[in-house]
Parts: sequence; C-alpha cells; structure tokens
Amino acid sequence: MTIYITPQDELRVDYQGIALSCPHCQTLTHLTAVAVPKFEELSRRKPKNIGIVFRCDACGDPVFLKFAAKAYTPLRIELAGNYIEIERARENFPLTYLPEEAEGLFKEALGCYSAGCFSAFGSMSRRTARSLFHELGESGKLQLFDTLQDIRALAELDDDTFGAIRTVLFGDDSDPWPNQPNLNAELAGILLEVMRDLLYQTFVRKARLLQAMTFRKYVTPSKADAGSAAQRLADSLRGSE
Repeated sequence: MTIYITPQDELRVDYQGIALSCPHCQTLTHLTAVAVPKFEELSRRKPKNIGIVFRCDACGDPVFLKFAAKAYTPLRIELAGNYIEIERARENFPLTYLPEEAEGLFKEALGCYSAGCFSAFGSMSRRTARSLFHELGESGKLQLFDTLQDIRALAELDDDTFGAIRTVLFGDDSDPWPNQPNLNAELAGILLEVMRDLLYQTFVRKARLLQAMTFRKYVTPSKADAGSAAQRLADSLRGSE
C-alpha cells in the first residue's frame, strides 16, 4: 500500500484506502483523513514520524494514526504502509464460560493487548495458561497442547512462530518467563488468535453445546405429545374434506 502527502497537503492512499476496527464503535470501517500536517512544514522539519487525524466513516469519531516517514521529495512525502494505532479497539471474548481465575487473567490480558503492551499481554497469557493447567490437571494440559498442535496445522504456523507461542504458553514451570520471545505486534496478534481458539475449543464450545442440548431436551415434544399433535392434524384434514 502506497501512502503519501502531496504539496497540496492532501493524503493519497492507493488501493482501497485505510480500514480498521474503530476504537470507539468497534466497527470494521474505512477512515477519512480530516487533519493532515502541512507539506511545507513537514519538508522543513523532516520528522521521522507523522501523525494524522482521521474520521471513522461509521460513527464519525476521530481516529489518530502515526506513520513512519519513508522519504521526503519535492513532489511527495512517502509514508510507511504500516501505521501505529494510538487507540485500539477493545478485544472481546465470551469470558463468562471460563473458570473464574482464568476469566480475570485473560480479561487483563485483553486489556494489555488493546493498549499495545505486547510483552505484558504475553505474560498475562502465560498466567492464564498456568491457571488453566491447574484447573484441568495434567491430562487437561496435554489436551491443550494437542489443541495447540491442531491450531498449528490449521493455521500453517512456521516453526519459529509456533516455537515462540509454545514457549509463552508451555514453558518450564520452574521459570515464570523463560527465554522470552520478542512479542511484536504481529506475533502478539497470532498469540491472541491462538488463545481465543484454545479457550473456545476447551470451554466455550463445550458450554454452548451443553446449553443447546439442554434447551432441546425441554423444547422437543415427547412421543405422546407428538402423537396427539399428529392425530389432531389428521382429524382437521379429514374435517376439511
């Protein structure tokens, strides 16, 4: 994606523009630039990073993004395609299905991720995993690891990425944070999706399935009721002949 500022103080974005989850309305939407720094001022000062204010096309609230300046030329100021979200949309997950301790820990982990504190997110994810191991026992820990292996195959994670995720979640119990991997935004995002799937497969899916089966148990008519309903339908059809 090519992004640049013109001498007319206009922001130009190739392809489909900039879209993200709005930190205010949580909607995945496009953004419209409303406050672009002056080209002349930028060219004179040549800052390494440039901040631009956008408007969310869904709710209209302001969204502030920071870009690294790639090049200053007489005709344009080129910006990096990767930007930093000053405010991030809150990450949500059905926490009510988790054990109480794990619920509190993962809620804090989600807060760390939304704030861009990726190392803290990794640490809280590890504490969440430790809580789950204690809750589920050794067999549960092995089940979680098997689920992680399945996620690796489905998502086609490379060895380095899988090794970092495994280290965060299944490191040596004697060390609270062994061989800490560098959790940048990309790796933290992958860890977040892995945690979501682990928790969903282990707790949320089971709880929702049991709820659905319980619901069906009480709403499905018994054989006697079904027979009476069928007889009433047959009688009404004969009466209409």
